[in-house]
Amino acid sequence: MSNRLLAGTRKGLFVFDVDGERASLSATHFLGEPATAVLPVSDSQWYVVLGHGHFGAKLHYTDDAGASFREMASPTYPPKPEGVEDLDPMRKQPIPWAVQQIWILEAGGAAGELWCGTIPGGLFRSADGGASWQLMDALWNQPARGKWFGGGYDYPGIHSVCVDPRDAATVTVAISCGGVWRSTDRGMTWNSHGRGMRAAYMPPELAGDPEIQDPHRMVQCPNSPEHFWVQHHNGIFRSTNDAADWHGIEATPSSFGFAVAVHPHNPDLAWFVPAQQDVCRVPVAGRFGVMRTRDGGNSFDLLADGLPDAPAYHLVYRHGLDVDAAGATLAMGSTTGSLWIGRDGGERWQRVSAELPPINTVRFCR
Repeated sequence: MSNRLLAGTRKGLFVFDVDGERASLSATHFLGEPATAVLPVSDSQWYVVLGHGHFGAKLHYTDDAGASFREMASPTYPPKPEGVEDLDPMRKQPIPWAVQQIWILEAGGAAGELWCGTIPGGLFRSADGGASWQLMDALWNQPARGKWFGGGYDYPGIHSVCVDPRDAATVTVAISCGGVWRSTDRGMTWNSHGRGMRAAYMPPELAGDPEIQDPHRMVQCPNSPEHFWVQHHNGIFRSTNDAADWHGIEATPSSFGFAVAVHPHNPDLAWFVPAQQDVCRVPVAGRFGVMRTRDGGNSFDLLADGLPDAPAYHLVYRHGLDVDAAGATLAMGSTTGSLWIGRDGGERWQRVSAELPPINTVRFCR
């Protein structure tokens, strides 16, 4: 059975057909435009976000596998009320009430329901397939938002949205740098869920504050949705109780990185792409590989069969790793424009292309 893979890059959307040992480029869309996020709702229905710089983020939709696209509404913030400063606590600069980037799109539980995470830290919901959007005011107006600050970007951003398969009203989001937040009523109320995470970049007395944590990426196991994994700025964290508590995990060669994927049926099986902390952000000792745990983080393997030999300095962004619906095939894209397919759970890797633009995101159609 073949898989369709979407790769959003700095210079467009590239579509690949992955079949057994072969993966081939089948289409290119929006060539020259940055594709910052993609959401394949089905094999033929996709949402594609383009970042047009000064012209803003634009959302496009296809229901015929890219034969045609139509532009949808983009989320917008309300005007900032007069007299509200809303300063970034680190840079002391005003946070713009405008979409700087659409960082993540996810499907909700109802037909036409979408969730959209943005920079500067706002979450939006659409009930009509992207024709209109509603800002989740209860999260945006959280007093704790005054603590949030930018990680790799100037402003905070929501990059991970997990909709609970048991109850679509339960949504968990991860914010850099603002921790993990959870709603059980479709975004009407929110509670912080970062207890147990540690932020070594903060003064010791603030390191455990759940509302200033920097999760780089959060995923939820579809078959065991009480299990979450987070690749954090300061390590790997896991929760087995619906994100109520997190425990840190040490891994070799590194617990630092950006990407994480979890097996769709086995919550103990997860993959990470390790890097050297902190500002260096390259593979440790130039040894590029994918870490895999099959026992809930008690041990890790470094999978590198078919990946470049050291020294190799590829970096994989937080949305640059995905696993297919069967849990057997992985896709990984780097900032250096290489795309790999991992067979047998990552035991064997094959480079599909080394000639792509820098890759922002890879996602299998399901």
